[in-house]
Amino acid sequence: MQRQKTSSAFSEYVGGRHELGQNFLADPALITAIQRLVRTQTQGPIIELGAGDGALTAPLARLGRPVTALELDPRRVRRLQTRFGDAVGAGAGAGVGVDVDVVRADVLRHRFPATPHTIVGNVPFHLTTAIIRKLLSERGWTASVLIVQWEVARRRAGVGGASMLTAAWWPWYEFELVRRIPAAAFRPVPSVDAGLLMMMRRRVPLVEERGRYQAFVKQVFQAPGRGLEEMVGRTGRVRRAELREWVRRERIPARALPKDLVAEDWARLWELARR
Repeated sequence: MQRQKTSSAFSEYVGGRHELGQNFLADPALITAIQRLVRTQTQGPIIELGAGDGALTAPLARLGRPVTALELDPRRVRRLQTRFGDAVGAGAGAGVGVDVDVVRADVLRHRFPATPHTIVGNVPFHLTTAIIRKLLSERGWTASVLIVQWEVARRRAGVGGASMLTAAWWPWYEFELVRRIPAAAFRPVPSVDAGLLMMMRRRVPLVEERGRYQAFVKQVFQAPGRGLEEMVGRTGRVRRAELREWVRRERIPARALPKDLVAEDWARLWELARR
């Protein structure tokens, strides 16, 4: 079954004990919904993060696409290999009709392929940001379907205000909050709800200069000030007259903060700052 791990270090996790904070997917309807989302909204080979006991692995394999199941716990790796077969082509013998390659791996250290693929995973709550940062820096995947902590899912999708991380990567990725997942959908039951987050790589980025743009976003978020116009002004990157005209033209609220901008706002603001 799928799990959330809340041990102090993902690379040191070696067991399946409750005290390590593992939360397994236990809602068949949710598993079916995730399988349907992957089938209808993504393409290409699938890499599953933290396969656990295979609650998602088998439904994903039934989609008829190659599946690479990453799992760190050696005991679960052995069980998955027995269930699905650890040799090429053995997955069909497990009744799923497609190859399932089970790999013992630390997600944070794994080298993902540069060729197009889809990421699916039930992400450890305490490592959500680290794993998302790693995925955003990878080149190959085109879509990522992740179960993460509810508040993290909201912030990544810009619901109620975007974080600096989201703003920094928005020109290259779209973030969508698909649904809320109640804590009761897991065993054992965690203390907070989860969210189903989808990240899609844009075919045409809104911005070309990643390094300079991301440095600008960080400057704006960390600048002192009572509102967006003052904060951007303090970076010294945009002339005050141009900034006031941009705010007026884009109908940015007077009390707006950096978190209130959307992807297109940031792209247009960067056009002013990069001159």
